[in-house]
Amino acid sequence: MTEFNLPADGIFIGRIWDPEAAGPSVVTIRDGAVVDITSKRAPTVRDICEMEDPAAYVRDAPGVTVGELAALTANAGNMAKPHFLAPCDLQAVKACGVTFASSMVERVIEEQAAGDPKKALDIRARVGEVIGGSLRNIKAGSEAAAKVKAALIAEGLWSQYLEVGIGPDAEVFSKAQVLSSVGPGAEVGLHPISKWNNPEPEIVLAVASTGRIVGAALGNDVNLRDVEGRSALLLGKAKDNNASCSIGPMIRLFDGGFTLDDVRQAELDLTVAGEDGYVLKGHSSMKEISRDPADLVAQTLGRHHQYPDGLVLFLGTLFAPTQDRDTPGEGFTHKIGDVVTIASPGLGNLTNTVRLSTQCPEWTFGVASFMRNLAARNLI
Repeated sequence: MTEFNLPADGIFIGRIWDPEAAGPSVVTIRDGAVVDITSKRAPTVRDICEMEDPAAYVRDAPGVTVGELAALTANAGNMAKPHFLAPCDLQAVKACGVTFASSMVERVIEEQAAGDPKKALDIRARVGEVIGGSLRNIKAGSEAAAKVKAALIAEGLWSQYLEVGIGPDAEVFSKAQVLSSVGPGAEVGLHPISKWNNPEPEIVLAVASTGRIVGAALGNDVNLRDVEGRSALLLGKAKDNNASCSIGPMIRLFDGGFTLDDVRQAELDLTVAGEDGYVLKGHSSMKEISRDPADLVAQTLGRHHQYPDGLVLFLGTLFAPTQDRDTPGEGFTHKIGDVVTIASPGLGNLTNTVRLSTQCPEWTFGVASFMRNLAARNLI
């Protein structure tokens, strides 16, 4: 299990599984120790995110030390010992797609190839000849974007992915059900029907019900390229499966030392290490996002759509996995046992191991179980 590598000056909030309570507890990190700050005032991460100053509350909240951070990270997946969960609880889990020019081109290729990786190489070359670098630095919904759209239509290459990539409206979808996301050290799942898939290293915003952005974490928006490539109407099947959403290791709350501007400048590194010795390195830079994070939040939450328990929002990725793994021209796809690590200096490391969704532990602890557990502990 990779260490979290959390910056010492950050204020972090997360959740652990507490075997004695048979349920989750809210925790923070103080001097390398995991401190349980669960209370009747704030029994959930959601409650803290709704506060006027979540960082100040977490910094000063009374708590009980559970153990050293290194010890708990080693317990990943062991239900008999305290271990980290995804840091969100009652928040809706939403995601934005095709928010970067390079990844947008790959989505066009997936669609043109109808999910067949063998066709992708030729289509990639053709699309590249028409688009070139013309999509970089184009603001979505702008006049310049409209001109690119017209040129692509003339070439017969217009796509629904380019529509949400450079058109006025962002793609926002439901990535996972409330409480179903997995955390650091857990297994992430691929639907068994998929033969062409990849990790997606992203930043995930924590957003209060008012629309105020209160913090950020890392996320792996596991992507089934062949399923979505067959039809965008299969997005739900491609995105929302058992253990297909990983968030963590913890949420870094915004304070004087870490703000949305730091998110806008964030750099993410990806490493995939296979049991076969294969290693893939990838990168995503938030500086190249086509839509500002604040705009993506505004398109998700507002008078048109309320989230009374807030939400966490994946912001999309620049990473496009074109490096061949086995067959020349077919690019990258996961193999069972791959270890995926997403890292960013301000947010730490998120590491997960790839399995089939049918091999990952079933998700059984839903909202009803959570409420009953909190009630039994006299927290609500």
